[in-house]
Amino acid sequence: MIQDNVKTTEKREISPRSKKRARFHFRWKEYGVGYLFMLPWIIGFSVFMAFPIGWSLYLCFNKVSLTGSGFKYQWVGLQNFKDALFKDNEYSVQIIAFFQQMIVILPVIIIFSLLVAILLNQNFPGRFLFRAIFFLPVIFSTGQVLTELFKQGAGDVPFISQYGIDTFVAENFSPSLADPIISFLGMMIIILWSSGVQILIFIAGFQTVSRSIYEAVRIDGASPWESFWKITLPSIVPFIALNLLYTTVDLFTFPLNPVMEQIRKHMFNMSTGYGYASALAWFYFLLIMIVIALILWFLNSANRSRRVRA
Repeated sequence: MIQDNVKTTEKREISPRSKKRARFHFRWKEYGVGYLFMLPWIIGFSVFMAFPIGWSLYLCFNKVSLTGSGFKYQWVGLQNFKDALFKDNEYSVQIIAFFQQMIVILPVIIIFSLLVAILLNQNFPGRFLFRAIFFLPVIFSTGQVLTELFKQGAGDVPFISQYGIDTFVAENFSPSLADPIISFLGMMIIILWSSGVQILIFIAGFQTVSRSIYEAVRIDGASPWESFWKITLPSIVPFIALNLLYTTVDLFTFPLNPVMEQIRKHMFNMSTGYGYASALAWFYFLLIMIVIALILWFLNSANRSRRVRA
């Protein structure tokens, strides 16, 4: 009788229902507080964002035209995507040009933010003021405000033409190399305006490194240059990855993004309308997700190789 009771007890303990119940209680204890903090965002997303996103996905498979009685929807399947890839030459050219600019500007923003964060992390009088100055563009760089500022010439770099830098570059370099250099010099203001959040993230990453480690390596005779490459840089690799992802998404959603301009232009065009604009937006979104997936894969592979070496 005792052995039978033990067997039934063991069966009850390993039953699938009890396993699911124990797994649910464990996950709730571990992540329940996080889910509660996410609940306002989930409610807001479900109420204000889920329906527009689903509706735009439906529209990208339709040709939407405006009639006297309202909007008319005609199912066209994948025709909008085919037109975007094979007929709309301007859209494909803008995407290729934007990706080329992003490949250049993305590492520049990361390196610039890292160097400025190293300077602002030093002990000097008024460093909080300088940190606030570098963060001010983030406060003012909302979509419409930034668009108006750049329309008024706030994004121009006048010294490039005043001192003949563009002429010097065009005369001494080949056109294939001179054009990217000149366009890069013209984006210096954008780099400065797009680095505020990254600088703060890097400063927060520097605070996670214990000062006692620097004191120990300084006693052992390590120079600041060696301590940066051996201690600081390996310690802030996760923050570099975070800034890389943030900068990628920020550049893709930049208000003056030419691809976004193409989507807005087709949205209010009577010959294309909301259906074609939705197809352009979803194709652009898929490209963004592919780029983010490649970045995550590269970072994970780099982390694995670093753990293997360690």
